Amino acid sequence: MSVSLKVSKREVRPRSIRNKLRHEGKIPAIVNGYKVESTPIAIDAKEFDRILRAHGLNTVITLTIDSKKVNTLVQDYSSDTFTGQVTHVAFLSVDMKEETEVEAEVVLTGESTGVKAGGVLTQNLYSVTVSATPDKLPENVEVDVTALEIGQSITVGDIPTSDEYTIVTNAEEQIAAVNEAQIVEDEEPGEAVEPEVIGEEEE
Repeated sequence: MSVSLKVSKREVRPRSIRNKLRHEGKIPAIVNGYKVESTPIAIDAKEFDRILRAHGLNTVITLTIDSKKVNTLVQDYSSDTFTGQVTHVAFLSVDMKEETEVEAEVVLTGESTGVKAGGVLTQNLYSVTVSATPDKLPENVEVDVTALEIGQSITVGDIPTSDEYTIVTNAEEQIAAVNEAQIVEDEEPGEAVEPEVIGEEEE
């Protein structure tokens, strides 16, 4: 699946141009990679945000540059620390027939048998590296923890294989585990001890 995003070429200098673009509701960006020379562009901020919310980072975004359609992935982006608004995007042009590697979020599904018995589920791995052609890249990888009992764990190697992508992350990496809940016992209150008063004479 791919989505289209309108772009326009932009000047690189002076640096104030970037701020001007942001005030106009646009994001300075750059695209390079497969059959594309490094090209500075500008994209609509609201449209880019809508694409990310609806499709995620691993979707193929088709850019039209000088009437040429370029299939890309979001390689990297920067955002403002305080507002969270995206301030710059780097697009990577890709060959749709060649596999590429990206990070996919690990999403736990189901309610663990061990949790129902009073255990505590702990997630230790939140993303895995996957390899696939750009149109087959998953935004996330679901991991079913329903069968996990207390004292058991699930690793990357336990994830069922997919016909669309390959998981590159080490198979021994632990994704989640169910452990016994830690019971903290209240200490029995001891007898109150009166503080010693320094200098007090004994009777």
